[in-house]
Amino acid sequence: MGEEAGEVRRFWGRLGLPGLVDVHTHFMPERVLRKVWDYFDALGPLTGGLEWPITYRKEEAERTALLREFGVRAFTALLYPHKPGMARWLNGWAADFARRTPDCLHTATLYPEPGVEEYVREAVEAGARVFKAHVQVGAYDPADELLQQAWGLLAEARIPIVIHCGSGPASGKHTGPEPIAQLLARHPRLRLVVAHLGMPECEEFLGLAERYQEVRLDTTMAFTDFTEGFMPFPRRALPRLAGLGDRILLGSDFPNIPYPYVHQLHALERLGLGEEWLRAVCHDNAAGLFGL
Repeated sequence: MGEEAGEVRRFWGRLGLPGLVDVHTHFMPERVLRKVWDYFDALGPLTGGLEWPITYRKEEAERTALLREFGVRAFTALLYPHKPGMARWLNGWAADFARRTPDCLHTATLYPEPGVEEYVREAVEAGARVFKAHVQVGAYDPADELLQQAWGLLAEARIPIVIHCGSGPASGKHTGPEPIAQLLARHPRLRLVVAHLGMPECEEFLGLAERYQEVRLDTTMAFTDFTEGFMPFPRRALPRLAGLGDRILLGSDFPNIPYPYVHQLHALERLGLGEEWLRAVCHDNAAGLFGL
């Protein structure tokens, strides 16, 4: 791990950056995280049935220490409910995690259920700086009427929402660009950060970012050897990705990745979009979004 940390640090050091900002990392209650890992181990259908070894299967303190060794200045604790009644409890855990982990951006989540506006407001008032929504795992329509007041509140507060809404690695009833287009038609100022570049519907989600100024995309798992093997990014879309260089954010999916952390960075570098693009993606865009 020390060798990899040195390699990560050399990467951002060559770019003249003070470190990295990773908007897509997962921290959650340990028993919940263990269940997530068990799901990956069992080749659950939402993983596309893929072999998915967890590279950083470590205790919480080891994982936070490792991100700091890598030079990640700020990261998230993306967590998400898969059924009603979970979100408020998860938000309480995340608020405590943020208090004891100052380099973690205070993260919260939501689910379409009675009372969602109330607990979203509570999380915002408690200092939440980013939300996580997982359309695939939660199996809900992001345009659900139950969520409309909550989305409006988040748009008004200008709080980013990292949202897994693409149909990879396995599609869901409400994944894909159409439900997000419906959501943005009602809330055009919503600061959505489309996770995984919206794979495999990357071009459609790039189109939404081109249409809506507050829409961003994160790089999580994109361009890596693992993902390119079954869900390759369309190379004809690279000029559009370059053109949106001010709204692409580094994401990794740490710790739940089947390869070393540094591979995501090398995958971005080998796109050949230049050092200015890399500096923006790996640090400056997120630093500006979160006022770091």
